[in-house]
Amino acid sequence: MPPAPPRVTAVDGRAWMRAARVGAAASVVWALAQLGHLVLTLASVLGTFGGPEYGAQLQQFVTEIELGRNLMWSTVLTAVVALVAAAVASYTSAAWAGVLALVALVPLALTGHAAGAASHEIAVSSWWMHVAAVCVWAGGLTVLCLVAGRLGRDLPDAAGRYSRAALWCYVMVAYSGVVNSTIRLGSPADLVTDPYGRLLLIKIVLTVALGVAGWAHRRATIPAIAAGADGGRRPGAAFWRLAGGEVLVMGAVVGVAVALGSSAPPVPQEPVTDASPTFLVTGNAVPPFPTALTYLTQWRLEPVLAFAAAAAVVVYLTWVARLRRRGDAWPVTRTVAWAAGMLLFLWVTNAGPTVYGSVLFSAHMVQHMLLAMVVPIFVVLGAPVTLAVRALPHRRDGSRGPREWLLALVHSRWAGFFSNPVVAGINFAGSLVVFYYTALFELALTTHVGHILMVVHFTLAGYLFANALIGIDPGPARPSYPLRLLLLLATMGFHAFFGISIISQTSLLAADYFGWLGLPWGGGRPRRPGEGRCHHLGHRRVPDARPRHRRRRRVGAGRHPGGPPVRPRRGPRPRRRAARLQRDARRPGRAAAPGRSRARRRPGGRRHRPGGRRHRQYGRARVHRRPGRRPGRPTADS
Repeated sequence: MPPAPPRVTAVDGRAWMRAARVGAAASVVWALAQLGHLVLTLASVLGTFGGPEYGAQLQQFVTEIELGRNLMWSTVLTAVVALVAAAVASYTSAAWAGVLALVALVPLALTGHAAGAASHEIAVSSWWMHVAAVCVWAGGLTVLCLVAGRLGRDLPDAAGRYSRAALWCYVMVAYSGVVNSTIRLGSPADLVTDPYGRLLLIKIVLTVALGVAGWAHRRATIPAIAAGADGGRRPGAAFWRLAGGEVLVMGAVVGVAVALGSSAPPVPQEPVTDASPTFLVTGNAVPPFPTALTYLTQWRLEPVLAFAAAAAVVVYLTWVARLRRRGDAWPVTRTVAWAAGMLLFLWVTNAGPTVYGSVLFSAHMVQHMLLAMVVPIFVVLGAPVTLAVRALPHRRDGSRGPREWLLALVHSRWAGFFSNPVVAGINFAGSLVVFYYTALFELALTTHVGHILMVVHFTLAGYLFANALIGIDPGPARPSYPLRLLLLLATMGFHAFFGISIISQTSLLAADYFGWLGLPWGGGRPRRPGEGRCHHLGHRRVPDARPRHRRRRRVGAGRHPGGPPVRPRRGPRPRRRAARLQRDARRPGRAAAPGRSRARRRPGGRRHRPGGRRHRQYGRARVHRRPGRRPGRPTADS
């Protein structure tokens, strides 16, 4: 039999080099377009272009105006992406270029919503997810169309892989679109009554149609491409039918999205007027007084972190189901631990700890400790890396899939360095000092990007430390159990000293932030006259330096709104004394002489004279007897 023809694979250099050149050219065009966007935006603000003062005006725009700063950072990042993409020579450098491209979209997301408007954080996160998913979706389809002729028999595999990636992009686009529409529409009736709502309804219909078309193509067209490739025929007709259908519907969706971008929504996206000090500082309304119930009921959606938690649970369960279909077993306890960790992560980043963490230092520390100490334990016990290596398919054509990328990351030098037990412990403990005693703490409180980076850093630092102690996943050589216990005790001691240093502070951390919140409920009770208040550590009250002794006040003196009156500390109440005297007067032989007080016997032979002087010291009552009086049973003549 004649030998089989050599297989033309995706890694023979032809398709790969064309894809790299397409990416480099696209990144250069993007950088130039972003520079043009910056210049034209300044011209729109000034109403003119050029002039003798244009250079100074451009410098002021990109350094002092928030819109100009965001556009400047976006231009710089796209230029860096162009340089990296032009130097792509391997899969790793291509991956770095893709990551930088997603990062370059962050400044654009910050310019898509008014900074002082309500739900600013939700709008920024959902907009970034929307644009990032569309770029990966449309860009992947473009590159696939340009290199389809050079893929050879690998075209069915490439089309199937793109289809799976497009499914995730479709879910992200739909999810972020729904989240974004909830803050721009006043009610569901706006979808019919308002022009913006009608455009949004058209976009929803086209997006659903795009999803149905993609699902149909995946079920019918991709097998046809594979059948044509296996039969020796050119699979071009089936592939172009797949690509053409998606391009038409995607173009319609993008056109409606452009129309939506230039239309005014029913809910004005303008800065809030007459806002409270808390809203001006945090961008959110004042939460109710913190209780155990409000920590469970108060929610503030963070789209990116919420989607990450939900997607992690779905992917984990999918991998477990794949192992079960294959006949392999996976412990149920690991699945429960993973689900519990992701649910806890969802609650910490979207519920009470996040709501109160922006106004109370104590709540912020609760959020931080849960992210760094509790969530990683459940994640490590879930063994996600081990499950992924067993469930993900292994590629045999030389390309890199999710399994190959995961193994490359786990066995990289950077991962080996940061997952070293000693380095992980230093990172876990030392990050506290670096974060809270520098400007990073205030940056995480005042910027949404800083908050996201804080969550990611402390969660990863906690995971690396927990994996070094109790990990199941593959990693560096773990020390013996006595050394692990010693490492744990060392980090615990460092945390204890850090806590002491925090509570011993004489100055307010992030004073420019916490000092201007103006919380109406403060520490939980009305302020007493003369009592100073310092919201140290978020909400703790520190009284003024005053002498501890107090002057005695009359009944009702020193009363503050909502509090009980201050009663005198000496002598019985007048009403009780009068009632006792009347009762004794009705009993023959037991009435006390006028002007004299009757002593009562206490157990043990001691007598108590109501007329005596009494005061409290250290929580006990002492009776000072009058000098010259001996204890004895009083008589009617005495």
